[in-house]
Formats: sequence, structure tokens, C-alpha cells
Amino acid sequence: MTGWRAWRAATIAWMALRYGLDEIALSHARQPWLKLLARIARCGRDLSAPRGQRLREALEHLGPIFVKFGQVLSTRRDLLPTDIADELTRLQDRVPPFAGSEAIAIIERAFERPLHDIFVSFEAQPVASASIAQVHFAAIRTAKGQEREVAVKVLRPGVQQTIDQDLALMHTLASWLERLSAEARRLRPRDVVDEFDKYLHDELDLMREAANAAQLRRNMEPLGLVLMPEMFWDWTRPNVLTMERMRGVPVNDVARLRAAGVDIGQLARDGVTIFFTQVFRDGFFHADMHPGNIMVSVEKETLGKYISLDFGIVGTLTENDKDYLAQNFAAFFRRDYKRVAELHVESGWVPSDTRVDELEAGVRSVCEPYFNRPLKDISLGLVLLRLFQVSRRFNVIIQPQLVLLQKTLLNIEGLGRQLDPELDLWRTAKPFLERWMSEQIGPRQFLRQLQAQAPYYVRMLPALPRLAHEYLQRTDDYVSRADLLELIRAQRRTNRLLTAIVAAGAGFLLGLVAMQLLIWIGLNVR
Repeated sequence: MTGWRAWRAATIAWMALRYGLDEIALSHARQPWLKLLARIARCGRDLSAPRGQRLREALEHLGPIFVKFGQVLSTRRDLLPTDIADELTRLQDRVPPFAGSEAIAIIERAFERPLHDIFVSFEAQPVASASIAQVHFAAIRTAKGQEREVAVKVLRPGVQQTIDQDLALMHTLASWLERLSAEARRLRPRDVVDEFDKYLHDELDLMREAANAAQLRRNMEPLGLVLMPEMFWDWTRPNVLTMERMRGVPVNDVARLRAAGVDIGQLARDGVTIFFTQVFRDGFFHADMHPGNIMVSVEKETLGKYISLDFGIVGTLTENDKDYLAQNFAAFFRRDYKRVAELHVESGWVPSDTRVDELEAGVRSVCEPYFNRPLKDISLGLVLLRLFQVSRRFNVIIQPQLVLLQKTLLNIEGLGRQLDPELDLWRTAKPFLERWMSEQIGPRQFLRQLQAQAPYYVRMLPALPRLAHEYLQRTDDYVSRADLLELIRAQRRTNRLLTAIVAAGAGFLLGLVAMQLLIWIGLNVR
């Protein structure tokens, strides 16, 4: 172990002892000697503060990378006890800025040119600073001769080395924890650190962030509800990102927004619309939508439009994810908790030997109380969160993309109800859910699947006679009667399938229409 790593490990050990993190880790140990060690560890130390508070304060003292780890960990409510997760949400990524001269040196090395050849002007004093990067205002001249105001994001000097060193120690600590405690093994610390490792290295690549921003801007432009900065690729490198400068009022400064004439109720509804469009239509969503990354325009031409910033974290949903969620929502609206449990088993999220009736009872205990409340008081994010928490008992492996979805949904709901306490999230989301479920399990999905598979069947059908002939020639002029009968039966099945596809398709479509009616009735039952 190098001198730095030894010193850093000693610092972590000291903070763990100071804040009683060893007692937290050992408190659920099964081995008698570890339980005895946990009791001895409490002697002579004041551990009266709640465990979540002690963990938060230790992470704050360990520095920005550990603060960011705590922030990411706070989203894993499927793994953490509620008291610890709630406390970790209070972590703030506040880091003193580094010198403007260092930022200029980083920019000049990245572009291999002096600063005055890159920017028309550059403000050495940063306007924002965090653990990974800081932001400076500047101006550029485009190829068309236009002068544009920009914001320049610059990675911290030496941040890559610092992150790699701290992550190496985190991996070591995670391995120790898994060996020491059964409770720690259930929390899968090595998997959590692996996830954090990927998340941090994604944030270190500013070209990736710029690409995320460009994709979201392209997706959302037709909606007309949100403004996203233009990326200037000729002024962007892996450690320097140049984007259009955006002006607006922080979304949580409600007094200023009202004074500027913004319709706060409409603003809350628009926020939900933006989120559901990104998730249900595009499967590509801004996954860090806290108030620090969202402003609102008060310019006359764009009054009341959202402004999104910071695109280092995005979530994606595959078609399988969408199908799983669509069926879950449909089953939830019908109160078909058995189907929700079956979907968990079918998706492979729980062991195949899980008792469906027990999982069904757990799901029912989460969902049923919500149907006695007005729809406007139901939190969709909280429903997902509690489903994840109940699922812990059944060793459910929650997919990272759905954790991001649940975390972002909670952010959006909290922001929406902060703006408008009477916001009915379900009424705003209902058209998206109806359209989404129709596309996922309705006639449109059937036609899309048929269209996608058509080229395969078109190529296969002309080859059937040749394949049959090759099969007959394969056995030196001898084919058993059983083989021939099986081949004939297969051919007849194919013929019946082809000749009956129109009638079968019509019957299937009628069944789907009936299913849509049932879903519509379920959605409108309240």
C-alpha cells in the first residue's frame, strides 16, 4: 500500500471509530464474537446521536467523493433502512472552488492553444463549484461570426486520481464488510460500490454529458415546455464542456416567479408532463432533476418554460423495462396483486422458487392502503419505493435504471407539490399511462411486433421446400416413417398458421380491445 493510501485508510478508520460506524456495521453481526466486539466498541464513546446522522457527518468529514457516494447511496432505498436513507439526502455537494488560473491552464492544455485564441472573453471567477467540476462564464465567436455567451464547465485538477484512489479503498472496505456481517452482505456493498464507480466515471467524461444534453434537447424541443442549452462541440473536450449560457430563476424561488407573472399551477403540471414524456415516450430521462439543476425562464418570449442544466446523470429504459412497468401499472390499477408478484418472478428479479402467494401478500400490504385515499394524495414514487422495500424480504434484485426512475419520480413529485400542494399527479400522468399501456400491450404493439418480424418470415417461406428437401436427403435415402409424419405435421401447422393469420389477428385484436376497455375502466374507477 502506498504512503497516500495508507494515510487515507488510517483517516477512514479514525472517522469510522469517531462516529461509531464500526458499531453500525457490527450491530447486525451473527457471530457471537462480533456481537461482543460491537458492545466493547461502544465503551468510552458518545454514540447517542442517531446512526444516520453519525454516518452523514463521517462522510462529510471524509471529503467530496465520500459525500457524493452518500448522495448516490441515498437513492438506494431498496437497500437502506429508511432512517439512514433520509439522513443521507441531507448531504450537500459544497466544495470550495479551485483557482481560476488552474482552470485556464486546464483549458489551454485541452485545446493546445492560448485562452485568447479559444474564447472572446473568460471570467476567471467561477460561478458554481462542486466536487467534480466548476463553471465559468465566457463568450465565443462562432464560425458564422456570431458572438455567443456561454458557460464553461471544467473538471477539477487531479480529480481522476483522487477518485480512483478513494474508489480503490471503497472496494476494499466493501469486501471487508461483506465478510464481517450478514446484514452487510444483504446490502451488497461491492455491487453498490461498482455502481458508484460507473456513475462517477461517467460524470468525469464531459463529452458524454454533452451528448446526453444534445439528445435530451432534440427529444424535448417539439414539446415546447423546456429549454436546454445548446452544446458547442468545437469548444468541448473530455475535461472541458462549453454550452449556451442560460438565464432564469431557480424553480424553488416561488415568490420571484409569481412576481414575474409565471402561472405556478401550470408550471407544476408542465414539470410532470416533461418527466413522463421523457420516461414513457423516449425512455431517456434527466435523472438528476433536483431544484439546483432546474430554473424557469422569466423572459417575455419564453415566460414560464423550464430550463434544465447538468446532464451528467441520465436514465434509460429498454423496451423490456417499459413492458414490465406497463404490465405492473395495469395490474396495480386492477388490484391484481398476484400478477404483480408473478411479473417479479417472470422477470427473474426474485429466485424462481419464491412463493408467489407470499410475495403477493407483501405487494397487497403496500398497494391496498392507497386505494382508500384521494388520487391526488397518492405518490407514485412512494408506491414504487415501498414496493422495493417490501421486495427486500424476497431477495429482489432491483435494476439500477428503475432505482433512478423511482428517485427522479420522487424528486418531480416533491417539486410539483412544492409549487402546487393540490397537484393531482395521477390526473396529469393519466393520459401518458393510458397511451403508454396501449402502445405496450395493445393493438399498436401487436402490429409493431408483426411488422418487425415480417422480414424474417418473408425470407423464410421461400426456403421451406429447399429445407424440406435437404432434410429428406440427409439420411442416405432412408427416412423413418415417424420423421416423415412429423415433417408433414409441421408443414400442415405452418399452412394453417399462414391461412388463418387474418382471422386469428382479428380475434386477437378484439381481445386486446376488450383488455383496453378493462384498463380504461380501472383507470377511471376513481
